[in-house]
Amino acid sequence: MSSVYRIDLGTPALLEFRGPDAVRFLNGQLTQDVRRVAVGVISLPSCVTDAKGKLQFRVTITAVDETTLWVAGEAGTQEALEARLTRYLIADDVETADLTGRYTLTHFTGPMAEPPLGVIARESNRFGSVGSDWWIPTGQTIQFPETIPWLEGEALEAWRITRGIPAWGHELVEGMLPPEAALEETDISYHKGCYIGQEVISRIKSAGKVNKRIARMAIAAEAPVTLGPLYDPHGGVVGELTSVSPVAVDGLYHALGYLKRGADAAMIQTAAGIKVILWPNAESSYA
Repeated sequence: MSSVYRIDLGTPALLEFRGPDAVRFLNGQLTQDVRRVAVGVISLPSCVTDAKGKLQFRVTITAVDETTLWVAGEAGTQEALEARLTRYLIADDVETADLTGRYTLTHFTGPMAEPPLGVIARESNRFGSVGSDWWIPTGQTIQFPETIPWLEGEALEAWRITRGIPAWGHELVEGMLPPEAALEETDISYHKGCYIGQEVISRIKSAGKVNKRIARMAIAAEAPVTLGPLYDPHGGVVGELTSVSPVAVDGLYHALGYLKRGADAAMIQTAAGIKVILWPNAESSYA
């Protein structure tokens, strides 16, 4: 089976920030160190948080040139995202534009190939491994290599869940704390200085714990499973099942969800009494 795929990510919300203060301004709004993308080699994920450190949006940052940055979010969020990011734009020398609809996004799961003329390509690990994003002008026809198959539908969802990648509307929801979804490993810089919500996020890191934490799970393929609460043998709620793969692998449905702090990993079951194990190590948990 191929290890390199094409993934159609549609037409995300896409905002442009241009000007001599663009990098500095966005660095004060996003959890990621925006300076890392300013050299134009990589795109990086980031959270947009409120003053209490709670998640408002998850975005991707791309540098077009030294003074022009793109912030991409979930489709349909461009107005709310722009309102949040420009709320604090007062004296900075930054111009903004809504580019939503002007580009489509295709992700490759392997090393970046040479893009066609007009395509903006950047390295991107959005699915947990080396890959690349191609921003393609709407209407431009691209002849993709036939040797690189599309990954879509149930196969894409199974691939995402098996790799432990959280998705908006499933593992990621507005109002949660980003470290609950382990986004501190990909989306958060603890060294760049202040941003909206930084004090709370830093306190969570200092404390070393959150009340719940994302977990990779697995369930026997013959078990009928629905999303929802996870229980201990005494009926206490110890977590939540948020995604279950539609495709079984080696007799197991891989799954994602959350466990409360201190939950006994060996004693988790669904509402129907179906045993759930943590994956890949059934004994793993966190204190």
